Amino acid sequence: MSRNALPAAVCAVAVASIYAAQPALAGIGADLDVPPADLGWLVAAGQLGYLAGLALLVPLGDLKDRRRLIAGHLVLTAAGTIVAAAATELWVLLAGLAVAGLFAVVVQTTVAYAAASAPPAERGRTLGAVTSGVVLGILGARVAAGALATAWGWRSVYVVLAVLLVTLAGLVLKTLPPDPRPGGSSYRETLASLGGLVRERLFVSRGLVAFFLFASFGTLWSGLALPLAAAPWHLTEAQIGLFGLAGLVGAAGAARAGRWADAGFARAVTVGALALLAVSWATIGQASWSLGFVVAGVVVLDFAVQAVHVSNQHLLTAAHPDASSSVIGGYMLFYSLGSALGATATTAAFAVAGWAGSSVLGAGFALCALAAGLTGRARPAARCRCVPARPGRSRRSARRTTGGRAG
Repeated sequence: MSRNALPAAVCAVAVASIYAAQPALAGIGADLDVPPADLGWLVAAGQLGYLAGLALLVPLGDLKDRRRLIAGHLVLTAAGTIVAAAATELWVLLAGLAVAGLFAVVVQTTVAYAAASAPPAERGRTLGAVTSGVVLGILGARVAAGALATAWGWRSVYVVLAVLLVTLAGLVLKTLPPDPRPGGSSYRETLASLGGLVRERLFVSRGLVAFFLFASFGTLWSGLALPLAAAPWHLTEAQIGLFGLAGLVGAAGAARAGRWADAGFARAVTVGALALLAVSWATIGQASWSLGFVVAGVVVLDFAVQAVHVSNQHLLTAAHPDASSSVIGGYMLFYSLGSALGATATTAAFAVAGWAGSSVLGAGFALCALAAGLTGRARPAARCRCVPARPGRSRRSARRTTGGRAG
């Protein structure tokens, strides 16, 4: 088994707990009597929980044994999915999804663990492989959740997730090597270090790109079920879930983005992929009359999103190898805020202007991400004050580590 296989599986199942509701939104709304305009909150609840976890839990990875953190957070994520499965009231479901999202930040702890364990020359490749697990969870969850919801109801989705999460926790403790962390910093100091990142141009530019990038991504995947379930298609939950396969095709191609980043092309990949993201909405917007165009647009969109995401993480972990958990957690705050914005805004836009309105919204977010990528061009970032620089490290060697110009 590849050394990245288990971390990738952890990421896939954990992130699925946030996105599994998307193909079953219509069924959940009918079961719990939730108005269509409010269905976006079912996804946003998990994203908001994730946001809190990024700020409060992910920095623990720079202080504690990440192997134990990964196992514990998997079990607590399972607890949230069990609450969701048993919910008979909307507020209970939202609470369960928020708890699952809070501890699903195990994804970022796992990514940081994998990046720190990889040789520097292979960091991008490792990030690409583990991020493929994230992609599999985000998109594959739609296929599996759609099939399960059609066969046994939407609650079965969360029961299956709970079983998988607990099983993975056991495998993590049994097979991953311990990850002792150096002492010397307190939890409060580690949290305070996040504030230092906002003064760093590289971090802020990558964060803004991630915010608009995942707002566009959330606009698609939190809203696509609505036009597909409506006239003229009237697709079932299982059929809607199959659109996740199209996303997997695109995202699989983006796994190579890590190798491009290792070769020093992270910025070029970012700008080119963001341009593709904006163009993809021209075909995705045709959902009212052509499913073929939608499939093509989904492939391109998911390729673009994952290529940018891998490149961003490569730049940041290369710049902060001694604080990979904190810098990834801080970066993912932008991701979570953007995803929550996309999830809530797309259902509201659809209620007002149909899928055309959602498509204009998604394209607008994509163009904002491209603008952030173009204007965020900067010299290689200085290290955050909270992370001591390596002795004798020159500006030229720092530039090589960050994979060329960081913009």
